[in-house]
Order: sequence, then C-alpha cells, then structure tokens
Amino acid sequence: MLFFFLCIAVLIIGYIFYGKFIERCFVIDPDKITPATTKYDGVDYLHLPTWKIFLIQLLNIAGIGPIFGPILGALYGPIALLWIVLGGIFAGAVHDFFSGMLSLRKDGKNLPDIIGDTLGISARQIMVFFSLLLLILVGTVFVTAPATLIETLLTRYGFSPSIWLIIACIFFYYFLATMLPIDKIIGRFYPFFGALLLFMTFGVAIALLCSNHQILPHLNFFHNYYPGADKLPIWPLIFITISCSSISGFHSTQSPLMARCMKSEKQGRLIFSGSMIAESIIGLIWCTVGLSFYKSPEALLAAGNPAQVVNDISLALLGNVGDFLAILGVIILPITSGDTAFRSARLIIADTFKLSQSKIPKRLIIAIPIFLIGIVLAIAGQKNFQIIWRYFGWANQTLAMLLLWSAATYQARAGRNHWIASIPALFMSAVCFTFILYADIGFNVPYNISVILGLLISVSLYIIFLKKT
Repeated sequence: MLFFFLCIAVLIIGYIFYGKFIERCFVIDPDKITPATTKYDGVDYLHLPTWKIFLIQLLNIAGIGPIFGPILGALYGPIALLWIVLGGIFAGAVHDFFSGMLSLRKDGKNLPDIIGDTLGISARQIMVFFSLLLLILVGTVFVTAPATLIETLLTRYGFSPSIWLIIACIFFYYFLATMLPIDKIIGRFYPFFGALLLFMTFGVAIALLCSNHQILPHLNFFHNYYPGADKLPIWPLIFITISCSSISGFHSTQSPLMARCMKSEKQGRLIFSGSMIAESIIGLIWCTVGLSFYKSPEALLAAGNPAQVVNDISLALLGNVGDFLAILGVIILPITSGDTAFRSARLIIADTFKLSQSKIPKRLIIAIPIFLIGIVLAIAGQKNFQIIWRYFGWANQTLAMLLLWSAATYQARAGRNHWIASIPALFMSAVCFTFILYADIGFNVPYNISVILGLLISVSLYIIFLKKT
C-alpha cells in the first residue's frame, strides 16, 4: 500500500516541479493575445473558464484509455506502475504541454500544421492523413466499445435493445457535438461527466483500500508476469498497451480544441500538463486495482475483457448502485472522447482546405463524409475490433513520437533546452519502430532483430535531429 501512495506523491511532485521546469524551458508569454480573442467565431474560438477547460481537456483525453490500458498492462506486473508514473511525468505531460502550447502560440493550429511548421511540408501532408486516420479510428473504437457496454447494462435490467440502434444513437450524439458550438454540449455537460469520472475512480480506490485485498502483493519489477510471456515481451508491448495514462498521441489532437478557448498562456501548465497527470493518477488506480483484486495474472486474464473486469470489480467493491455508476462512467468516458475526435477531424480538414466553419452548411460538407467513413468502420469493427484496436495503439504512439520530435525541433531552433522533448522522442521512436517490426500486424521480424533495428533507427533519427538543428 505504501508504494501506491508513493506513486501518487511522485506524480503530484512531478507536476509541481518538473511541470514548472518545462514551462520555464518553453518560456510562456502571459501578455500574448490568444486565438480565442484574435479569431473569435463563437463556434470553435471562444473564451471558457479555466476550470471548465481543464475538465473538458481531461475528459477529451481520458476515454477508456486510463482504465482499459492499465488493466491490460497489469498483466505484465508492477512494472506497469513504473511506466505510468515515469511516462506520465517525463513523456506524457511534456507531450501534452507542447501540443497545447504550440497550438496556442500558432493561432490555434491543429496538429498537422504544428508539425508542418517545424518538420516541413512533407511531414505536414503525412500528418494530415495520419491524424485523420487516427481520429476516425478513435471515433469508431469509442462507438463500438460503449455500445457493447450499454447493451450489457440494459440487458441486465430486462431490456433487449438492438446493438445497431445503440450505435446509431451514439453516432447521432457525435454528429451534434461535432456540429454545434463547443459551449453548447461539450462545455455544458462535461462538468457533470467529470464528477462521475472522479466518483468512479476514487470510489473504487477507497473501496479497495478498505477491503481485505492485499494491495500490490507482488513488487518484482524485473519479472514479466504475463501468461505466455515468451510471446508478449515487456519491451515494447507494455509501452503500446498503456498509452493514455503515460503518453498518447491522441491527446495532441485534442489540445488545439482547448487552446482555442484559453485567455492566457499562464493557463497552459494546469490545463495540459495537469490534465495528463490527473489521467496518470486515474490509470495508476486502475492498474493497482488490477494487480490487487485478482490473486494472479492468470485470474485477471481469465476474468475476460477489461469491460468485464471493470464490471466484476465495481460490483464486488461498490455494490449494485456503485456498480451501476461505475459502468455508466466507463460508458461515458469513451463517448466524451469520441465526440471530440470527430470534431477534431472536422477542424483538421477545414484548416487544410481553408474552409470557414462559422456557418452550418460548411460544417456539414466536412462532417457528413467523416461520419459515413466512421459508420463503415463501426460495422467492420463489430467483427474485427481487436485488429482495429491494435492498429490504433501503434498509430497512437507513433503520433506521440512525431509530436515530441516537433517539440524538440521547436525548442532547438529557439536556442532553448530541447532534451526535455528529444529524449522522450528518442525513447518513443524505439518503442514504435521495434513494435511495428516485431508485431504480426507489422513486419513480423524476429524479436531480437526487431529490438536491434528499432534502437539503430531511433539513434539514427537522434543523430539526424542534432545535425539538422
């Protein structure tokens, strides 16, 4: 139990001190006029209170990542806790801060434009395709997952809804959230959803601490506890499996949404780094629950998919009412990320083709094709969800890697400390290249060769970065 509280303390201390250090390296300008004023349109560019922006950012980036990822990561053992803590402080919080602050400083630009400004036009064109693919995959994954949970929950209470009707309802909500001004739905209801998220997370944590379960019974950080570990090595799989609680490229697609609603650069550390650390704490709790509630990794694996694990744990620790609220939270979390995923996709396309979004017809021109693609993928995802999820995991971390390289380049060209971004960029490069070389969804290269090639490619990128900047 002591180690759990130590991890929480380290995350908070890391935010206070290292977060302040990152802010000083970036050199904020408190007097700079923000895009919410210079580009105000009442739809995407407008002022929102700091507390509301923080909650929206937290819910935008949370999804099911800080719950499902840490539960799956717990199968590898307590090393998952180390990755959540160290990754959250030295990679995720840096990544999220730069993605938001670079957008804020560049008139609310989206991710492809941010990367294009630092890494060149070719990188921008690649990122338009890459980020749109990721966002539509996120929107699709965050339709099928909550739809399945809603069907399960309603069936428990005697209803037999069609899964396709549920999917249609979620898509309809996504469409409204994508089209309407950001303060009409997202800005109005997210504070309530935030309270539900906090209840679900801390309610489970307190109930676990007060139960008879031994907290973190195994703390051998050098042992891979995953059943069948010979095929599922810690490096690089755990760094792909646990993303949102440590570092996630999806966050960089969400940060510009909030950068367009800020009044000052002084808000950046709380809104971007703060929400990332808060998500790390959520992930830390669920990973600890996964490591403590079940007697062994085999028992956790046998419990079923993460949604079933959440249901079993919530019912056992919180009872029927708590279980209902917890499951409701797991339903709402992906929905609050899915809606902003489609909204971000609309804005990226609009920025690419210089299309004003102040009028509804111009929003419809972009939104309708996006949702048609999402519907097709949702239909396919009912049969091949695991394949879509695995591609999403790799694409997600690759996007994070590119943003970190862009942030490092920005810092180097400004003559400022770049290693705060370039070191985690090097690390994530090794993760992503090793994974795609080794994984069966990639090139299926033997493990040892994949590790060596991944490291060589990453070091080569770092050398190129140093020479170019």
